[in-house]
Amino acid sequence: MDTLIVCGSPRRDGNSAALARAIAEGLVSSGHSAELVFADEAVSSFLRDCRTCRRADGTCAIDDEYRAVFLDKLLPARGLILATPVYWYGMSAQTKAFFDRMFCYVAASYPASASVVEQLKGKRIGLALASEETFPTVGSGIVHQVQEYCRYTRGEFVGVVHGYGNARGEVARDPGDPLARARSFGARFFTERATDYQIDTPRAGRVWA
Repeated sequence: MDTLIVCGSPRRDGNSAALARAIAEGLVSSGHSAELVFADEAVSSFLRDCRTCRRADGTCAIDDEYRAVFLDKLLPARGLILATPVYWYGMSAQTKAFFDRMFCYVAASYPASASVVEQLKGKRIGLALASEETFPTVGSGIVHQVQEYCRYTRGEFVGVVHGYGNARGEVARDPGDPLARARSFGARFFTERATDYQIDTPRAGRVWA
């Protein structure tokens, strides 16, 4: 599988899900494989204290589907796309819990943590946001958090698709046509130019040849 798409909305017919499915369509149209999972199907519990919760063999004691999604779907994937509604100017609790639960497998107390860390590094990362509010920075907190995740895991942040709507599926009526932009984003996900310059990054002087 090329890309795991994680939808953090509890609504299967909501706006975040619509954006996620459109991105998946775009990925498939360009010859890539993609799988959409809903965070609340994988995560049944928030992260606990691993020092008291972890099993004797070092594995996570939380009995849900997160282990299978994380180890068997996310780690082998080349890309990760997150689709979340904007809740209280941040990502949904389901999306945040999906991130938090990674700690159990990254922590040194997990026997295969070194392998997990290596497999987490270097992925291409995308973000889809759905919000009722159109204020330009309504999703900036989420964008910044994903940027920091990319920095930490040495990933490439490809970009953001933002659709506006409140009622379920209302992003389809957004004049900016975010569903079309989401399909295009998916189609270009592995070829889109993604840069994150540091002061000493070699530069050619022109972006496009």
